Amino acid sequence: MTTAQTNTAISFEDFKAEVLNDYKIARISRECSLLGRKEVLTGKAKFGIFGDGKEVPQLAMAKAFQNGDFRSGYYRDQTFMMAIGALTIEHFFAGLYGHTDLQHDPMSAGRQMGGHFATHSLDEKGQWNDLTAQKNSSSDISPTAGQMPRLLGLAQASKIYRHVSGIDALLFSKEGNEVAWGTIGNASTSEGLFFETMNAAGVLQVPMVMSVWDDEYGISVHARHQTTKENISALLAGFQRDKNQKGFEIFIVMGWDYPALVETYQKASTIARESHVPVLIHVRELTQPQGHSTSGSHERYKDETRLAWEAEYDCLVQMRQWLIDNNLATESDLDTLDSSCKKDVLEGKKAAWNAFIAPFKAEQNELCSLLNDLAHSSSQKVFIEKYCSDLAAIKEPIRKDILSTARKVVRLLIGESGQATLAQWIQSYTAKIQPKYSSHLFSESENNTTTIQEVAPQFEATSELVDARLVLRDNFDALFTKYPNTLIFGEDSGNIGDVNQGLEGMQLKYGEQRVADVGIREATILGQGIGMAMRGLRPIAEIQYLDYLLYAIQIMSDDLATLQYRTRGRQKAPVIIRTRGHRLEGIWHSGSPMGMIINAVRGIHVLVPRNMTKAAGFYNALMEKDEPALVVECLNGYRLKEKMPTNLGEFKTPLGVVETIKEGSDITLVSYGSTLRLVEQAANELEAVGISAEIIDIQSLLPFDVAHDIVKSVAKTNRLLVIDEDVPGGASAFILQQIVEDQKAYHYLDSAPETLTAKAHRPAYGTDGDYFSKPSVEDIFEKVYAMMHEANPKRYPALF
Repeated sequence: MTTAQTNTAISFEDFKAEVLNDYKIARISRECSLLGRKEVLTGKAKFGIFGDGKEVPQLAMAKAFQNGDFRSGYYRDQTFMMAIGALTIEHFFAGLYGHTDLQHDPMSAGRQMGGHFATHSLDEKGQWNDLTAQKNSSSDISPTAGQMPRLLGLAQASKIYRHVSGIDALLFSKEGNEVAWGTIGNASTSEGLFFETMNAAGVLQVPMVMSVWDDEYGISVHARHQTTKENISALLAGFQRDKNQKGFEIFIVMGWDYPALVETYQKASTIARESHVPVLIHVRELTQPQGHSTSGSHERYKDETRLAWEAEYDCLVQMRQWLIDNNLATESDLDTLDSSCKKDVLEGKKAAWNAFIAPFKAEQNELCSLLNDLAHSSSQKVFIEKYCSDLAAIKEPIRKDILSTARKVVRLLIGESGQATLAQWIQSYTAKIQPKYSSHLFSESENNTTTIQEVAPQFEATSELVDARLVLRDNFDALFTKYPNTLIFGEDSGNIGDVNQGLEGMQLKYGEQRVADVGIREATILGQGIGMAMRGLRPIAEIQYLDYLLYAIQIMSDDLATLQYRTRGRQKAPVIIRTRGHRLEGIWHSGSPMGMIINAVRGIHVLVPRNMTKAAGFYNALMEKDEPALVVECLNGYRLKEKMPTNLGEFKTPLGVVETIKEGSDITLVSYGSTLRLVEQAANELEAVGISAEIIDIQSLLPFDVAHDIVKSVAKTNRLLVIDEDVPGGASAFILQQIVEDQKAYHYLDSAPETLTAKAHRPAYGTDGDYFSKPSVEDIFEKVYAMMHEANPKRYPALF
């Protein structure tokens, strides 16, 4: 009953074997849910959220799901993952226990709780697998509806591969015939991300099939409190396409009706795959036999009538009866099959637990043996033996028990010969174990950004000074030519060439698929970028202004920034986010929330070039690598004059490398972006009163000064001032921590390190609003002068 099979007649026996195998998968999944809950309640696992009650529609979805397709779903899709062969019983329980080995928990190596599913797009070296030869699942996240924006991009990639020529699609697409399959619970359709994505999919006409698993509740809250008309398909009826207008195809099907589900999903697959029309499947009358999760009981909020209905219309009960009614199995056959499934799940659970606990016990025994040896020659023998016996008594230890014990005992050995031995064991153990919990925040492949080498822009004697926007425009032109899989999209990016004309003429030259206008919907602009990057394209997602990034910050933080980490390097999305900001005016165009951004998006590079040549160098560097980044262009720099380089598309600005743009001897001034121009002006004025300031351009906040060059400047000047237009305690606090603490600049300071930031409020409208809210030339001058006055009041008398 797959697409291939529907075109070829199969025998009754083959049909019978197939549907019985479906039932077996569903039964195994149900038994995993039931036993999984018990594992949580007995303390072996921390939390459980399962897919019981949703098994049968997921079987139907799996039948229509083909190699090359992608899923972007949520944490109840275990049956689907089992049906496509990506999740075994052992995998299920390893995920529940949090096993840190990818071989046992291939979904996340213990970094996400069970129920968060993924397949491996990358091999162990971080190189692409052939995505067209496997069934794919993008890595799940917990935030409700957070899977939706990415789904849009996964679907749009097929449209790009079908309609844009010249792309090497060998590993990624077969003529754009892949479908992106989304799943969501009915309650989560109340989230704005759901509506934003659905609207965008209808506009873009992408091959997306969106399934809503509807069991009428969101934890304890009934649909009447969630959805207008208590019915998401009725609410979205206006999305239904007709002869005159494009839109969605909408299907409604009961979640317990196996044959109708199979038929519906086959139809949906055909429509989306062949015609690139999005489809909504509202799967109604589903149940949730164990309630929302292991943290509560649904008997508290469902009455007896509802519970009785759920018992009768449990999809497995209904499928079982359908098999009997259609002479595909007897009740005895199914009893035998049920017992076999229960046994298989129990054995798989035991195997997963033994594999999980075995390394802990080995590590426990190793430390106990060492502590016993050390105790014999220690004056603290009694206490060490007590720690050792307490550790050995733990029947099911975890690594916290082991390392905590060792770190407590090493204190007892201070001054004794055994201290060095135990200290070495602790350091070795930590070095071995810590990466299991901390690796792959960024790529660890040979294509990571640490390998970027600077290539300077080249100029000729005749190189003309041009509006800086032209440097960007011509550099983008070079990139679009060099990389056929590159595309850019955003508000006003296409027809008018972006609001600052950095893409002038690019849509006319490269077409509307590669240089595209989109609606006002920042979260799904980012989602387009994530999904397309996960399928081998190199998207540049443009967020018109830095303020607007707040609409997308949740997706940046929860999805993009964590992708490499939560898959332990087995998925990537090297999307570049382009925006513009700094020194803006008025409450709604003045935000420079860099502190919020850098603390929310660890896992994404945050780059703050001071001019367009530097920005272009960042784009050129990032296109060669496999990590995501945010590039913040200076809004007030597009009309300033810069020389036009001759090596467009080739020069590179390395990440995490600062640049000294003025040398000095009295104080080190550290800043970035548009504020640097004010710092330079202030430094010139300071020279007039005998103060020599060294100016350092950070260039990138994440990563930050990887060579520790700023501390070398502080060692020379012995004073430090950080100038930033973020709020007090924002990015300036991070910068100061990095310099003073991480780079240990406190060794060289003769004055207290200080910051000069914007006021805590946003500027009022108008130029004066900027002047009285963000650091001005006079503010910088007076701050530096006051620091010098404190150091040498005789030479620098007080100004005020």
